Amino acid sequence: MAQQHLDSGPAHTADSVLACYLRAQATEFLRALRQHGESGAAEETAGAARALRRAARRISGTLHTFRPLLDAEWSDGLRPELAWLSGTLAQEHAYADRLQRLNEALHRLTAVHGRTQPPAPRTEKAAPPARETLTLGAAKAAALLDRQLTLAKTRAHSTALGALGSSRFHAVADSVALLASEVPLHGGDLELKKLATAAESRLTEAVAALHHTGHPYNPDADTPWHHVRLLLRLHRYAQEVVLDGPAGDVRLKENEAAHALNAHRDAAEAAGAAAQAARTPRIAPATAYALGVLHADQRHQVEAARIAFRQAWQREAVGTP
Repeated sequence: MAQQHLDSGPAHTADSVLACYLRAQATEFLRALRQHGESGAAEETAGAARALRRAARRISGTLHTFRPLLDAEWSDGLRPELAWLSGTLAQEHAYADRLQRLNEALHRLTAVHGRTQPPAPRTEKAAPPARETLTLGAAKAAALLDRQLTLAKTRAHSTALGALGSSRFHAVADSVALLASEVPLHGGDLELKKLATAAESRLTEAVAALHHTGHPYNPDADTPWHHVRLLLRLHRYAQEVVLDGPAGDVRLKENEAAHALNAHRDAAEAAGAAAQAARTPRIAPATAYALGVLHADQRHQVEAARIAFRQAWQREAVGTP
């Protein structure tokens, strides 16, 4: 399919296809920026910010994968600025999702313990059963997480507003505006398909190395999985470029493997938030216990996401001609 697009005529060279894709993403970036400035409702503003992040990620990923076809100095200067912008705008949304995830997990865990562990007889000297300890600690753990993550979300919101009003952001927006009309191509003779295939090879090699990442309770083992998630995204964007051709605006949806890696990232970060809350000085033992159960639950979710990714990856590999 990609070959059909690229070979559809002499006018559709690698340079023209790449330039068409980048101009389209730059136009979407500028459209989202205008919508963000004009939006009044919080939901509309959040939607515009998501569109802005999506376009920034696609431009940045394309500059990375197809760097040999572009002016290197320009590309290397813009790409980290787009990554900064996308990461800054993502933080507020990430903290909100993390808090919701942890609250839902606490509710689920207390409900499960309440159904599966009937109350045991109590004596004066006996310690409270785990079910009761979890129930007592869950409410305070939820309140602690709410304070910490809401504060982090508020700070992220302020940081995002500051970033959008900064001279650094205006320089990025100016560069993208120029990109919408003129793409600084290098004029090399490499093919788009070869560079896209190289991106796929890097992904395949990184996936093969995941078998040696260690126990799911070791947070250090999360790093290669996060790297694979990034490589899978770059591969998807590269395929969008190759498939874009004269038709334009091709969007490839995230597959099961990508969803599993997103779930892995979310669970790992939620587990980190629970662990950080558990390190709060002078919290009650029941609160610490509930946070420990919550941390363990999220690390189990990490392992479940790894299993789901491997299964999805194998299915997709078998189904690929």
